[in-house]
Amino acid sequence: MRCRLCTSNRLLSVLDLGATPPCEKFLTADELDCPEPTYPLHLRLCEDCLLLQIPALVTPEDTFTEYAYFSSYSDSWVEHARAFVRHAVNRLRLNHRSLVLEVASNDGYLLQHVVAAGIPCLGIEPSVNVGAAARARGVPTVTEFLDEKLAASIRAEHGPADLVVANNVYAHVPNLIGFTQALRTLMSDDGWLSIEVHHALNLVALGQFDTVYHEHFQYYTLLSAARALATAGLAVVDVETLPTHGGSIRIWARPDSAFDLPSPRVRELLRVEEEAGLHHVDGYLHLAGLARSVRHDLLRFLLDCHDQGKTVVGYGAPGKGNTLLNYCGIRTDLLDYTVDRNPYKHGRFTPGTRIPILEPDQLAKDRPDVVLGLPWNLEPELTDQLGYIADWGGELMFPLPRLHHAADGQRG
Repeated sequence: MRCRLCTSNRLLSVLDLGATPPCEKFLTADELDCPEPTYPLHLRLCEDCLLLQIPALVTPEDTFTEYAYFSSYSDSWVEHARAFVRHAVNRLRLNHRSLVLEVASNDGYLLQHVVAAGIPCLGIEPSVNVGAAARARGVPTVTEFLDEKLAASIRAEHGPADLVVANNVYAHVPNLIGFTQALRTLMSDDGWLSIEVHHALNLVALGQFDTVYHEHFQYYTLLSAARALATAGLAVVDVETLPTHGGSIRIWARPDSAFDLPSPRVRELLRVEEEAGLHHVDGYLHLAGLARSVRHDLLRFLLDCHDQGKTVVGYGAPGKGNTLLNYCGIRTDLLDYTVDRNPYKHGRFTPGTRIPILEPDQLAKDRPDVVLGLPWNLEPELTDQLGYIADWGGELMFPLPRLHHAADGQRG
């Protein structure tokens, strides 16, 4: 394995989660007696450019041709997208003569707000089923994977974009340099690129190991993201820190020809990363210990619940939850089932651990003693949605960043 950014072979192991199935390969009942492929999930750090990465063992075509994740099932995520569109329209003075392109546009959760504002737009979404949902919502969508050839074709047909949005996709591309060049091709020479991506500062500092899964090929600090963007002549001009996905960054970049001096926020976040040790190899070496600690605490809690005769079920079936369940070895002896708002997942089973996924109304029918929130990054939203379980004395727990009760916040 060589670094996919700088081709160095100096890759240092920082977290080995064993071998797991792809996190979005939910099983049907007919597949339960079939073999299930697993792949190593091993996070490494390039000692030369400091890009965190895993081997590209599962291709994007394997994961995204038909995809189980629909963004619009999270109310808070749709609201986050609406607020971003409002912010971008005001910041960039977008209007009916502008063009907005979104890469990995999912089910139109974001571009629906661009359409509502009367601004021309186009989504690029490789998943056939998810792209169909976007078109049904009135969002123009191309169902293809973005590469340099497609970018050139879209630019020729629609013109260069004033804004290219690439939210939570920059980690999902094994051909990092080619994808970055394709983003540049989509942009006008004075255009803008907005990327949202989980911040590796939170992954490393808070032990958010469950954000590591096979469809995430790399994990960025601002420093490593800036180095990646520079390969296509793109310069970081601003950055925002966001609470989404357990702590993300929104990077604003422009072509070198339209380069602005980096904002004070860029310099400040680079300073924070450096103080956290992330501009040096040693700052990453404690991650494995944090992951083990989360696993031990969660297993002790679930075993105690089992010994006390308590019923424990899950809420949500996110990709990160499947990394957590597989790494911890949690199966139906400790978690009876999980529920999810996405109908696509109902009647299916989690990959590897094979926990049944049911409809959310099953909670009110069974009145479990404990509900474990697997998409812990949505804690405020889930705490509000699941407040009714207190009616029968049910507890809502979250496993990360440390095991804690919803009412208590993080437990030390």
